[in-house]
Amino acid sequence: MHVLIIGAAGMVGRKLTAAIVRDGALGAKPVDRLTLADAIAPEVPAGFDGAVAAVVADISDPATAPRLLAGRPDVIIHLAAVVSGEAEQDFDKGYRINLDGSRYLFDAVRALSGSEGYCPRLVFASSIAVFGVPLPDEIDDEHLTAPLTSYGTQKAIAELLLQDYSRRGFFDGLAIRLPTICIRPGLPNKAASGFFSGILREPLAGKPARLPVPDTVRHWHASPRAAVGFLTHAATMDTAPVGPRRVLTLPGLSATVAEQIEALRRVAGDKAVALIRPEPDPAVMAIVQSWPRSFRAERAKALGFRAESSFDEIIRIHIEDEMGGAL
Repeated sequence: MHVLIIGAAGMVGRKLTAAIVRDGALGAKPVDRLTLADAIAPEVPAGFDGAVAAVVADISDPATAPRLLAGRPDVIIHLAAVVSGEAEQDFDKGYRINLDGSRYLFDAVRALSGSEGYCPRLVFASSIAVFGVPLPDEIDDEHLTAPLTSYGTQKAIAELLLQDYSRRGFFDGLAIRLPTICIRPGLPNKAASGFFSGILREPLAGKPARLPVPDTVRHWHASPRAAVGFLTHAATMDTAPVGPRRVLTLPGLSATVAEQIEALRRVAGDKAVALIRPEPDPAVMAIVQSWPRSFRAERAKALGFRAESSFDEIIRIHIEDEMGGAL
């Protein structure tokens, strides 16, 4: 199987690539060819027996997608995006990357559809930012999207395109609305949701952390390990039971900031919690308060998607995967 990962240099892309290299497969399906693409050069992990190509690519250039598809990948995983805060700050860039880039990719696959029976699996990483206020405490699978950010709007439009292109048989598409991925390793990014990771990641490393919102804020989370599982399952599952509605809201864990902090206290103690410093940021709060707080995700659960059940578990996963198993 040939797998193309667009956005391979990002955190989730790197972890997915590492899992494929480790297993020599995507799920239970052997992979003998990998194409890794991003705006910066993706790292090529050692130990993969198949062919690997690392490509620097600008998906907002219409010529890029046809070049990436020249090898007729069997699975396309589209992770590339301008994150929420940056998409809100730079309107043109957000639409150029998040919408135009996705549309160019979809159209490039469409141009090849029917050629030698080419119909790849295309997994698009969408977001719960497609929902906006007014919101119920728990959102079911019938709730309509009504984004109140540019990022959420861009993702919602791409979802509709994917659904229509799949209906027409151009590709076998699945859009998965990822929870906020927490705890993200590495340096902070420009995502408005970045503090959800920062208030745990930095204290675990003995560093101060900024909290820009009240601790009553509730949000929907899953770990990076769960994100890799989501993508793997979406790329390899039988899509027949999904039916014509090719967009899924994925399982996660609903927790308040206060509940996150108490989980940190249980795992790492009071000294870690003392490193969190409230610094209210109205701009961040304006974005975050328009996001949903909890989901039922019954369709996705019935289709085999799984996430964590406690923030203690999410914190321990970060310690295992990023800190060598110890504080």
